[in-house]
Amino acid sequence: MGSPRHVLVSPERLPGWVERFSAGNGGLASTIGHDAEVRSDGGLMLRGANGCVAELYPPWESPSPVAPDGWAVQDLVSTATSELLVGLLLVRRGGYAVGVADNGKLVASKTGTKYVQSRTAAGGWSQQRFARRRANQAAGLAEAAAAHAARLFGEHPPACLQLGGDRPLAAETLANPALRGYQALPKLKFLVVPDPRLDILKQAAIDSRSIRITIIAP
Repeated sequence: MGSPRHVLVSPERLPGWVERFSAGNGGLASTIGHDAEVRSDGGLMLRGANGCVAELYPPWESPSPVAPDGWAVQDLVSTATSELLVGLLLVRRGGYAVGVADNGKLVASKTGTKYVQSRTAAGGWSQQRFARRRANQAAGLAEAAAAHAARLFGEHPPACLQLGGDRPLAAETLANPALRGYQALPKLKFLVVPDPRLDILKQAAIDSRSIRITIIAP
């Protein structure tokens, strides 16, 4: 098998994507009378006749039980277009972008910058001072991002969260007491994004409702 390839596909484009996948891989191999099979982790698996596999996952858990015969493509589209507000929390060294998205569009947002030094190879006492200063800067960034996120989430309560950017910084931000009421919300798959700016936040809003697809070539 080849190396997995990951793509995000908007729900509106998913039926066409499935058609192109089928046409490009010799049709879909039928499993017990169905063109798709349900994975144990809730994903939908398509198998091309040539052995190529596509694993499709909804952006968030379906609000209704999966039918006994499993997912269909339209089920994924319906789930992705359900009216759930998504809290966006993107944090990287030097900046943050937080907001709330409704069906892929921002309804509230706040971006900002806050300097955090890069790592250094220096050693000794100066390195310890540098590490403390860097940690304090990162804590200040997380504090600012959490405060703005708490305000926006309070005005537009999200049903789930989309975190992105730098994993440790995003985790530190979410752990802030200001966001205590949102820490148990379902989390979408972490987004790896460049420095958070408004355009990056807008794209994250779009991606938060996209179908996650992993393609494994034969």
